Amino acid sequence: MLCQECQQNEATIHIVKNINGKQTELHLCEKCAIKKEELDFSFEPQFSLHQFFAGILEQGLQNSRHEQDVANLQCPSCGLTFAQFSQVGRLGCSECYKAFEKRMKPLLRRIHAGTAHTGKVPLHVQSRVKQRRELAQLKDKLKLKVENEEFEEAAVLRDQIRDLETRMQEGQKDLLDKGEEN
Repeated sequence: MLCQECQQNEATIHIVKNINGKQTELHLCEKCAIKKEELDFSFEPQFSLHQFFAGILEQGLQNSRHEQDVANLQCPSCGLTFAQFSQVGRLGCSECYKAFEKRMKPLLRRIHAGTAHTGKVPLHVQSRVKQRRELAQLKDKLKLKVENEEFEEAAVLRDQIRDLETRMQEGQKDLLDKGEEN
């Protein structure tokens, strides 16, 4: 088969492209494939992670009324500005999180679907972590019930909190007793 481009050399490169469900075939010789840049098989990403973050940040800045104010935000510890962060995609120090907190939360929410870490928990502390989370949720519910003056429901939640705290204390004692036995 002859090259579809030059019609002179034998086609040694066969390229099949599938774009939006439409399949096209191209039969080229090596020289024409190089000219058409069809032999670039580098698997390096065409964009870097910091370019990705920079794009998200620029989009957020374009939608903001206070573009200049946001761009001029600066970390008091390392001196990094928010504009520099949006260019580089990396924070300068741990204090940058605090300095850019208002701008970082929407970004993290967009990327991670939340701002609180909810990763894996070691098996030996899983039940304690679960109980602490449950306790925090119950206390939040109790606070809302009291604010809304729903005192009967609040009393039920108060009792549930006391029971859970008692169970947690007993579990802590059991752990301490096991530690003394070993």
